Formats: sequence, C-alpha cells, structure tokens
Amino acid sequence: MGFFSQKRVSKWIAGLAIAGLFLSTAGCGTNASAPASGAGNAQSGSLGTAKIGVISFLTGGGAAYGKSIKQGLEMAQSEINAQGKLKIDLQFEDSRGEKTDAINAANKLINKDNVVGIIGPTLSGEMFAVGPIVNQAGVPIMGTSTTAEGVTDIGEYVFRNALPESLAIPTAIKKAQEKYNLKKVALMYSNNDDFAVSGYKTMAQAVKDDGLEVLTTETFADKDTDFSAQLTKIASLKPDAVLVSGLYQEAALILKKAREIGLNVPFIGGNGFNSPQLIKIAGKAAEGAIVASPWFPNKDDAAVQKFVSDYKAKYNEIPDQFAAQAYDALKIMSTALEKAGSTTDRKKLRDSLATIKDFQGVTGKFAFDEKRNPKMDATVLIVKDGQFTELK
Repeated sequence: MGFFSQKRVSKWIAGLAIAGLFLSTAGCGTNASAPASGAGNAQSGSLGTAKIGVISFLTGGGAAYGKSIKQGLEMAQSEINAQGKLKIDLQFEDSRGEKTDAINAANKLINKDNVVGIIGPTLSGEMFAVGPIVNQAGVPIMGTSTTAEGVTDIGEYVFRNALPESLAIPTAIKKAQEKYNLKKVALMYSNNDDFAVSGYKTMAQAVKDDGLEVLTTETFADKDTDFSAQLTKIASLKPDAVLVSGLYQEAALILKKAREIGLNVPFIGGNGFNSPQLIKIAGKAAEGAIVASPWFPNKDDAAVQKFVSDYKAKYNEIPDQFAAQAYDALKIMSTALEKAGSTTDRKKLRDSLATIKDFQGVTGKFAFDEKRNPKMDATVLIVKDGQFTELK
C-alpha cells in the first residue's frame, strides 16, 4: 500500500510546473495515510492518530490477566489523548489464550486495520506463534506479560517490558532461601504451556545455582483441577518449600490442596502468581505465597500512588502487575511515536522504541537493552493478610 501511494505522489510532482510548489510538496508524505493527516497535523500541532492493535486474553481461564491489561491500557490511553500531542486509537482483539486466535488477530490488525504497532499477546506461547508473523511484516510488537526465555530472539521488531522470568524467579528464590533457610525443595510445572515450561527451566537452574536439593519434580497440565497425587508425594518428602510454574488458575488450586493436606511450607511462584485472582481463588491458602515483580502498589512513590488512586477510582480495584505493565507499555510506545515524529511509519516506531532509556514508569525506571528486553529491578512480594506485600 505504501509503494502505490508513493508512485501516485511521484507522478503528481512530475507534472508540476512551479519549482516552489515542487519544494513545498515533496516532503508531504512517505506512506498512504500521511498526505491526508499531514494537513490536519500542521494546523493542530498534533501528530495525529496512531492505531495500535492489542492482542489480549480477554475470555477464558486466564481472562483476569487480559482484563487487567485492557484496563491498564485504557488508563494510559485516556491520559495520552488528554495531553493532545497525539491520539491513541486502541484496536482490541481477543485471543482467548489460544495460539490460532492470536495468529488470526495479528493478521487482521496488520493487514486490515493497518496498525502502526501491536501490544500483546498475553501469553509467551502466543508470542512464539505470533511474533514471527508480525516481525516478518515489519510491525513493532511489545509484550507486557510475555516472560519466557527467547521471546525477543524472534526478531528485531519484537520488544517486551515484562520482566523476564530469568531475572524475577532467581531473585524470589534467593530471597526466600535467605528468609527461610531453605535446603531442599520440590518443583511443579505445567508441561503443556510454553511460559510454564520456560519458568520451570529457570527455576531448576536457579535452584542448582543456589545449591538447593531437588526432592522431586512433578508436572501437571493447564486446566487440570486435581493435584492430589503430586502434592501427596511432595508432602511425604517433607520439602522446605515448593516452587510452582503455572498460571493463577491452576496455581490457586494447588495452594488450596496443599494446605488441605497439611503441606504448609512456602510456595514460590513464577509470573503466573502475579495476580489478585490467585488470592481470590485460593483464599487463606494463598498466605505465604512468594513471587518477584517489578510492580508494588504500596511503593512510596507519588506517581505510583496517583496511578493506584486513579485506577481504583475508575475500576474499583487495586491495579495488579499486568495493569501496571500495560499502562507503562502504552506510555513507552507513545513516547516512541513522539520521538519518531509519525503515527503511521512502522519502521520509525521500531527504531524509536529501541532507543528508549531512562523512562520513569509506575513499574520503575525503564530502558530496553540491546536485545529489546527490559532493564529494571524486581521486588520480592509475599501474600500476607490477603494482599501482596514486600518480603523483607
């Protein structure tokens, strides 16, 4: 589409007789939408409207993740649009946590909706399916919750502001080891989920690095509801802690069953634990669950507290990590669009995103490293009295 537009512009310019008019029009637009929006931009002082696609897990077993992401994005969108520098038009597509749906959503956003960039999808497995397609199309995509190893290795158009498990999990394990003098542990993970498998591998390596003994490794699958066999075996081995890599739905049920059979040791989770739904489903069984996160809603920071206050006023709930990272992701993308000076040029947006550094978001100070992963710190949290609080 961009080449067709340039050809028409070139013919038009070639037919002009006045050199001055030639000079004034030659720089007008470099893609199909630029000439139409350019005139308006000059008068309004705004870059115009940026169409950004969102692929999110909005219905199904992990919909709480998608709901938080959507709400975080909408909070950022309203603030950005109110500032008037540019307008963000979010195009939401529901992946239902399925790779096929995520692929269909990506193709629609790229080829039909002509978005300048994409935020999402929610799960790392979805990103491994979607990323190659989006990268091949030359559309920048940013994961806000894709924490598995290898996500940005997909290609140079793939970014994430989600803290990788390779940084978060070892931090949580080390803190728990120091706090509870851990010596021997059991591992559990979902073996049909790319995110959970990656998290398990990170857990296994971190445990080895810290000199902990692994008593057993037990597996389960997404959508399982009975974990009696695995937990009974684990309980008989008397571990000092159990490490779980999985999504909140299964993790919460694991916690409930563990407490039910008297397994009351600390449970350390991967990024799947980072949802209030874990506490809502598990109830008192969630007490003592440990996880590392770049987001802490009780942080003594004015920007964090304003975001929490505004979010609570709008949605009547405290923002979780997924809402906070989505909020920051759209702010990062809008900053890159402003630096790029275009709301339609995908390559300029990609190159501008790669230069982001010293961005101060609600999840802390942020920059992309050379592999388009986030450079940021993690806080180790523990569930206490029904809410996440810092483990000290």
